[in-house]
Amino acid sequence: MSTSKNNSLRIVFMGTPDFAVGTLKKILEASFDVVGVITAPDRPAGRGRKVQESAVKQFAVQHNLKVLQPTNLKDEAFLDELKNLDANLQVVVAFRMLPKIVWQMPEHGTFNLHASLLPQYRGAAPINWAIINGETETGVTTFFIDEKIDTGNIVLQKTEKILPNDSAGTLHDRLMELGADLVVDTCKQIEAGTVTRQAQDESLELKPAPKIHKDTCRIDWNAPIKDIYNHIRGLSPYPGAWTQFVNDGKADQMKIFKTKMEQAEHNHDIGKLLAEKKSLKVAVKEGYISLLELQLPGKRRMQIMEILNGLNLDKEAHLR
Repeated sequence: MSTSKNNSLRIVFMGTPDFAVGTLKKILEASFDVVGVITAPDRPAGRGRKVQESAVKQFAVQHNLKVLQPTNLKDEAFLDELKNLDANLQVVVAFRMLPKIVWQMPEHGTFNLHASLLPQYRGAAPINWAIINGETETGVTTFFIDEKIDTGNIVLQKTEKILPNDSAGTLHDRLMELGADLVVDTCKQIEAGTVTRQAQDESLELKPAPKIHKDTCRIDWNAPIKDIYNHIRGLSPYPGAWTQFVNDGKADQMKIFKTKMEQAEHNHDIGKLLAEKKSLKVAVKEGYISLLELQLPGKRRMQIMEILNGLNLDKEAHLR
């Protein structure tokens, strides 16, 4: 990583999850001066409830960057610290909504990276919803923040194909790389004074990308086969699509991460589980959904061959 600094921009970076780390890394590699990093406070996580630092904080500490972790973005002490960093640009990637006093602070403003082609898929989960809805193309957008969520003037966009077997995880990783390059290009344009701003087209029929809740993740086996397939891959690997697994008189929650579609005519009840020597499939309206990777209650995520070895299904076994 280069040690020489490009001193015309003084950047404060705001972000929390892995998706933001790739961008921060590329900003440093482009020799921009990052004067501070704002990220979420440390929080207990996992079964042991151990306190964990955000992915962005871990990366920032490794690279000796100043880190601030405010719980309240309007707190006077935090605002004073932020002003003292003397940044002239703020870059936001996968962070929370900023109050006006924060986003309007630097001379060059505050821009955000969003994992969709705005104005489509505004909201918290654009990658998931693009796949769930069966899109074949998405992308990344940089835009200047204004008073509403994901509505500001667009700077740059890049498109990315959604492949038929993409999951939210595989698409996330490609968009992370694409987005990191877009942020660097945006910084270079701001530094050179060549940046352009284009208003978002509000005349389009807009598709939202709201936060994913547990109810969102439940599989509807009565839906069309393609919708079921897209729903499962759009929630894989996180948070994971789930269903009720009914077997031997018990109903347990099962998570499903990877499937394959098999279109065929049959007379089975919807949701009926059919075990064969090397496969486990679910009867749906237009054929079968073959289960390839899933997680049974209290177990780790497994390939179907591992599960079939110890799985005893009764005649009435089904998913609902």
